[in-house]
Amino acid sequence: MSVAYVPKKLHLTKGVGKHREKLSSFEMALRSAGIASYNLVRVSSIFPPHCKLISPQEGTKLLRPGQIVYVVMSENATNEPHRLVAASVGVAIPKDRSQYGYLAEHHSFGQTDNKAGDYAEDLAASMLATILGIDFDPNTSYDERKDIWRMSDKIVITRNITQSAIGDRDGLWTSVVAAAVFVE
Repeated sequence: MSVAYVPKKLHLTKGVGKHREKLSSFEMALRSAGIASYNLVRVSSIFPPHCKLISPQEGTKLLRPGQIVYVVMSENATNEPHRLVAASVGVAIPKDRSQYGYLAEHHSFGQTDNKAGDYAEDLAASMLATILGIDFDPNTSYDERKDIWRMSDKIVITRNITQSAIGDRDGLWTSVVAAAVFVE
């Protein structure tokens, strides 16, 4: 029987790229985020039990070019001049680190870093709150729900990584990425 791989560390990163070709623009955004040299495999949105958030610098030291790397990634792109695009990943980590948390991807048009980031963070915290049995009204404001989660003493960390950009004025493709990168 093989041992299941459960990541022990995770870092957050973001990037933006511009190019006349959409794929090249995406590649430039991955380069900007520091993750272009890996074979990225997208996974669903579970923050593993006992996983530790580390800096991108620490995470990069643990990876090698060409390595298969698991990510939760949000991406967005436009070739419309002056169109605002955003990509965000929200994180919600329970106080009891033996339980799993959540990551949530969000991509949008017309949202600032703050709006898109708050939305992704709210998604992750809402998903976590439902499994922890925290009562909240989904129709209340994000700030009100955030206070309830903090007061419940069950959710200890929420945060997000968000990249937004304004579409190139000459119509080049503008791509944004935000990612949670799993490392051993």
